[in-house]
Amino acid sequence: PMGEAAVPELDAVLGGGGWDVGVSLEGPPEPSCPVRLGRSACYVVLAVLFDEEERVLLVQEAKPECRGKWYLPAGRMEPGESIVAAMRREVKEESGLECEPLTLLVLEERGPAWIRFVFLARPTGGTLKTLEEADAESLQATWWAGDPCALPLRALDILPLLDLAARYRRSPPHPPTLPQELPCAHVCLRLLVTFANASGDLWVLLGTAGTPHLPVVACGTSPAEHRGGLRLPVLRLLRGCLRPDPRPGPLGLLGLQHRAGGAHGVCFNVALSLADGNRRDAPPELCSPAFCWWHVEEESLRGRILQRCQGAAAVPVRS
Repeated sequence: PMGEAAVPELDAVLGGGGWDVGVSLEGPPEPSCPVRLGRSACYVVLAVLFDEEERVLLVQEAKPECRGKWYLPAGRMEPGESIVAAMRREVKEESGLECEPLTLLVLEERGPAWIRFVFLARPTGGTLKTLEEADAESLQATWWAGDPCALPLRALDILPLLDLAARYRRSPPHPPTLPQELPCAHVCLRLLVTFANASGDLWVLLGTAGTPHLPVVACGTSPAEHRGGLRLPVLRLLRGCLRPDPRPGPLGLLGLQHRAGGAHGVCFNVALSLADGNRRDAPPELCSPAFCWWHVEEESLRGRILQRCQGAAAVPVRS
């Protein structure tokens, strides 16, 4: 059956791993130029760390526009860095501590123009930066046990991130998810689009060009998409192949792929389910031969897909 060829790719994606993006993407022509950090894309890393006493790591800003205020360790990724290396560097520069990532907590994005990777990490060494060691990166760092709002914060956007980190530590909703070392020239999405009916039957959308595969769509192919969020290219693709107008659920991140050096792109492996507003027994009709619905009959694979796609067992994507 056609869908069997996609099983190895599905296994990798469901397990948080990676899969070669390939040379052809679904939808409109890919962007004419590869993504470049500092030009067509901005990647930001942020880390949430706790010590053994449940205190959170905060750093005091040195930048003129927010000097003296407190924030989580964060900063822009530099060309040639991996995402994890950038996170470790920022934590070291701003707090004096070494760390290792535990999982990606949330992906925050405004399209390729601005993507922030928020990690939960743990300290592995180093010493807290003091005022005597203040530099252009930060003034000092501290383990804070109280309400962060008792401090003058650079921005309140870290409060929901702290809450998310605390909840993840108590009961992880998704397995540990970390970047995989695979190259990608563009910012793109590999889509695990599913439809399940009331009887529990499950279908997965596949691209049919070449070996059947999960569709991959480029982001930033137009000025509107460059800053419009990752959901826009998803809607573009679905509206081009399904009728009636699809109603996809929220995006959930199953994994991501990036390799330091060379190309600066990232492939996000995302899952979304189609809402069954009309209580259909079968998925929406396709209007493009470039795609097909694969009915997943193997019980264990069907269970894994449903668990990851419909049980909120994925890294949230916030636009």
